[in-house]
Amino acid sequence: MNTPLYIEKIHSAIASASHPPAPDAAQFKPTSVMALFLFSREPALLFIQKADRKGYAWRNQMAFPGGHVEKTDGSAREAAFRELYEETGIVSDNVQYIGSLGHFQTVKNRDIQAFTGIWNQKDEIVFEVDEISRVLEIPFEMLRQTHLEKGFAGRNPRPGVKELTYPYRDVVVWGVTAQIVHHLLEVVGDLSG
Repeated sequence: MNTPLYIEKIHSAIASASHPPAPDAAQFKPTSVMALFLFSREPALLFIQKADRKGYAWRNQMAFPGGHVEKTDGSAREAAFRELYEETGIVSDNVQYIGSLGHFQTVKNRDIQAFTGIWNQKDEIVFEVDEISRVLEIPFEMLRQTHLEKGFAGRNPRPGVKELTYPYRDVVVWGVTAQIVHHLLEVVGDLSG
């Protein structure tokens, strides 16, 4: 696996792409997430599965590490790194920051600014079981194959929230996380060639 070539391809694609703009700030509460690439056997994205807790609004949902932008955060990017550390134990020094993927809105009036980077895997993953049930690496190529097989590639506008799903083993990436994955797949494309 040629990791430097993959990283250059990801960086170049994200830097040259247009990303969804920020909405009217008065209409949405700001949040941010970090979509991390990692390279073990193949390029993959790091996801968290929210805890299986009765009454928990995000029960069992697949997501990228992230959360609300706090008043003490200097920026949405800082919030994404803070949340990444709080939810997984990954420190910002072990992430090669790539850039912003733009803004994605939820039905609950949240504006999620998604960021991406490359994790060097020098941290041990730790998480609070009250919030997170597990952390998963989903191969980028598997997500891309689902993207192609379901006919999502090149569709504009993108598929609706009920149709836009990325199943993987015993989980399904859906909702705003699937919208971010869709955008990332459209921007980065095929990493193998």
